[in-house]
Amino acid sequence: MIRGAAALFLGLVAGLAPLGAQSHTPSARLIPASTLPIDAKTDSNVPMLWDLVDGAPTLFAFASWGGVAALLAGPELASLRQIGTITMTPNPGHGIWMEAVVTDDSGAWYGFYHHEVPAEICGRPDRTLLSIGAARSRDHGLTWDNLGIVLEGPPGTVACASTNRFLLGGVGDPAAILDVDRNYLYLYFSQYGKLAEAQGVAIARMPWADRDAPVGAFAVLQNGAWIPALDVGEDASRWEYPAGTPLVAVHEPWHGADNRVDAFWGASIHWNTYLEQYVMLLNRAKNENFDNEGIYVSYASTLDDLRAWSAPQKLLNGGGWYPEVAGLAPGGTDRDAGQRARFFLTGRSNYYIEFSR
Repeated sequence: MIRGAAALFLGLVAGLAPLGAQSHTPSARLIPASTLPIDAKTDSNVPMLWDLVDGAPTLFAFASWGGVAALLAGPELASLRQIGTITMTPNPGHGIWMEAVVTDDSGAWYGFYHHEVPAEICGRPDRTLLSIGAARSRDHGLTWDNLGIVLEGPPGTVACASTNRFLLGGVGDPAAILDVDRNYLYLYFSQYGKLAEAQGVAIARMPWADRDAPVGAFAVLQNGAWIPALDVGEDASRWEYPAGTPLVAVHEPWHGADNRVDAFWGASIHWNTYLEQYVMLLNRAKNENFDNEGIYVSYASTLDDLRAWSAPQKLLNGGGWYPEVAGLAPGGTDRDAGQRARFFLTGRSNYYIEFSR
């Protein structure tokens, strides 16, 4: 449950303080469409990309469920079929969800996975702690070289006494996108630390040149400055990361002991060729069970400044998890779309999403 309408409005206005105003903000609407499901169970983002197989353009996607990621492929969005589950070496153990994939000019794929481990540090193995890892594939996504954990929650932010049904801290649910000059890779990720200021959707970035050695290479945007990871281990074996400034401040935190939550999480981002802007879709949770108050949309002309994003506009009441688009034009994916795209929630599309300038 959430507070009354007046409190909800005031909380949202206060939380939007870091966001910049745009002279004209685009809008979006949902249009009912025939149902199009992903051919696999999923409880995460479904990243997509195109590549050539024997000279034929092929669409690939990753659907993760219960910590196991499956690879799908087909000649078009409606024809995606499961190929099999991916393998990662060395295996990080426990659950992995492949949530973002980008490619480089050599044909290598770079994936960013959401990792969950039991909260043994709290004596509560029935709950999890989250982190984000990176991996590389050279065989169209079936096998991966594990490049290591690249983002973790700040020290001292685990909420061992939390009543949250799923997690006790950490960071996860990444969306990855390269800037137009391919200088930096940006990760928009969700924070679940003990304190409200260590929660919400934040930004980290890594020089794209460091993609084969990403551990310790990410800096987190905090109060307008890029704060690098701190090396606290021998031979760069252990790193600490700061909390990022959230896109929208969290006023009903994830670990408040009253089951109420008012927090944005689980961003997906694409470049919209029609708007010539970046578009972010967001979940907005209303309780510690991750039930959604609604799905929201925001717009920005740049990836490196939280203040560039417009105030999130509600797109849908309630809804499932992990909103994202799938572009309909040739080459369209969850990161590239035009005026009209497929709108997915939890791996199923019942709508088109249409943007207006």
